[in-house]
Amino acid sequence: MIGFLVAGLIIGALARLLKPGRQNLGILATLALGVVGSLIGGTIAYLIGTGSIWELDFLGFVLAVVAALLLVGGAEAMTGGKRSS
Repeated sequence: MIGFLVAGLIIGALARLLKPGRQNLGILATLALGVVGSLIGGTIAYLIGTGSIWELDFLGFVLAVVAALLLVGGAEAMTGGKRSS
């Protein structure tokens, strides 16, 4: 369980690094998006027959980062409109 959370944090952090610009997301949001991204990436890897949901191989890891990147973009779009200057 702790390894899953650490992997989610790493995946979320990588997604935030790859996303250009500054994201207004905290550490818990990064962790949550990384965990959800790793579940999505693991599920896609499992469905195409290259891995397991709970054990990310290289393709599953890449798919998890891509899914988390899309989730970070979606979260940024949802929260970006609520900022007032």
